[in-house]
Amino acid sequence: MKIIDAHIHYCPKKPYFDTIAREAGHENTESHLLREFKRLGIEHAVVMGNQTLDSDAASFPESLSWCVGIDERFFTEETPSWWYDRTERLLASKACVGIKLYPGYSHHYITDKKYEPIYELAEFFHKPVAVHTGATAGTGAMLKYSHPLIVDEAAVRFPGVRFVLCHLGNPWITDAAAVLDKNENVTADLSGILEGNPSMDQFLKDKAGYLSHIRTWLEYLDRYDKLMYGTDWPLANMEGYIAFTMSLIPEKKWDQVFYENARRIYGL
Repeated sequence: MKIIDAHIHYCPKKPYFDTIAREAGHENTESHLLREFKRLGIEHAVVMGNQTLDSDAASFPESLSWCVGIDERFFTEETPSWWYDRTERLLASKACVGIKLYPGYSHHYITDKKYEPIYELAEFFHKPVAVHTGATAGTGAMLKYSHPLIVDEAAVRFPGVRFVLCHLGNPWITDAAAVLDKNENVTADLSGILEGNPSMDQFLKDKAGYLSHIRTWLEYLDRYDKLMYGTDWPLANMEGYIAFTMSLIPEKKWDQVFYENARRIYGL
């Protein structure tokens, strides 16, 4: 089975990412990542953030595409025109396949008027806007900004933009399913739901109720063409996450969720 990981982070030599990679049974290095890709049949991956707009990500391996990261500095710096110009230039690159927003960390709703030129660029270049939805890392973020229901308003106001609910809005799975069901221009990735490297057999047993809840609402939605496999690497063990995702998705839909949808949505 061919696989595209629609949501990873690529931060070699960063102490925080070194630590969480070890906890997930990995090494936070390019060589290790590419070895795991080859071993597990992962053909491609999409990096979220590309280390903000400061870098052209020229050092990324060919097997990685990336999204422009619009982080909290977008609302604190006094030269927003620089952000628009820089975003436009990066979106013109083939390797750049979308835009990533971090509303919980930026403390602004994605419906803020300041984002409107960003959405115009996304529509012009036919590239999706991925939005961090659901729980956040650390205590400095604000959850009200990352609730998946906020994407509903953005999807209505900007029908020409394709939005991606990163992390399926977890733990607001029910709300995320409602947003996906209502809006044809909203899709989701399944990343960041599982962390670390637990024993998968034990995890599936211990978390049966939690997994049943997710599975129930995915079945309710019944739009497997809208769901993309993703891990949030290095947060989670890749081999374990494949097994975890297989437990959520009917086997007849694996090709869609693991490969075809990401290829279509991110234009890979």
